[in-house]
Order: sequence, then structure tokens, then C-alpha cells
Amino acid sequence: MTEARGLDALPGELMMWVLIVSELMVFGAGLTAMLAMRLTDPASFAAAQEHLFQTGAALNTVVLITSGFLAAQALAWRRAARRMAARAALAGAAALGVLFLWIKGAEYAAKAADGIGWDSHPFFTFYYGLTGFHAAHVAAGIVLLLLVAWRDAPQNIEAGAMFWHMVDLVWVLLYPVVYLLG
Repeated sequence: MTEARGLDALPGELMMWVLIVSELMVFGAGLTAMLAMRLTDPASFAAAQEHLFQTGAALNTVVLITSGFLAAQALAWRRAARRMAARAALAGAAALGVLFLWIKGAEYAAKAADGIGWDSHPFFTFYYGLTGFHAAHVAAGIVLLLLVAWRDAPQNIEAGAMFWHMVDLVWVLLYPVVYLLG
């Protein structure tokens, strides 16, 4: 038996890894820029941050982590020939993605009602840019999860779960920097 080495040892498709790493680099650059800008005016950034919906963001964290668990469970169930359970888990993960977007949309609507836009303060430029770009990834992930539920070969579920876990990871990085770091 030969041992897998290098890129051959990675689970899933190489191109999915290229996508994931490139997306993480984009979000990492955005977070780094936000943190650097925060250093120039920490008090103003902290004051702007107080306008965020902390409870909704915490709830969204639980929602995405739970959906990530369902996506991972779908792959395990599909490999165990529990096809309907796998499809239900993927649909559940997608539904939680919709809930995430609904909560995020409510937060955006509240900011708009308060007259807070992307140009209100540099903090909000980063807030809308990073969370909006993440929300676009959530929307794409929902479509991907539903497509994978329909075409539920194990390698498809693996690719969909990998993308969804990247979406989870990005949120786990965004949440403390955008909502908690004072």
C-alpha cells in the first residue's frame, strides 16, 4: 500500500480547494484591511460597531454551524446508503442558509431604517462589503446544496459540503472581527 502525498492526500477535488483557498484569501484581505483601518480610529469604529445587532449575529453563528453539521452528516449518511436522510440533511442545511439570510436581511433593513448606509462611516463600508460578500456566498451555497441534494453522488455532496464549510469558516472569522472586537 502506498501512502498518498502532497495534493493527492487532500479529500475532494483540487479545483474546489483552489476555490476555497482563493475565497479565504479574499476575505482575509478584507478583514486585514478592516483591522488596519480600525487601528487608525478605534474609538470611532467601536462607536459605529455599537449599532450592530449582536443577538442576530450570535444566532446566525449558531445557524451556520448547525447547517455545517447537517452538510457533513449528509455525506456520512450518503456513504452509508441512507440517501433520503442525506437529501433531507442537505435540504435542512439549505433551509438554515435561508434563515441566515433572513436574519441578515432584517439587520440590513434595521440599519437602513436608522439611516446607516455603506458610506456612513468606514466601519460600515467594511461591514456591508464583508457581510454582503459573505451573504452572496451563502446564497450561492444554498443553490449548491439544493443541486447536490438533487444530484446526490457522494463526490457531489463532498464538494457541496466543502464549499459550505468554507462559508461557515468565513463567518466564524467575520463574526468576532465585525461584531465583537471592540
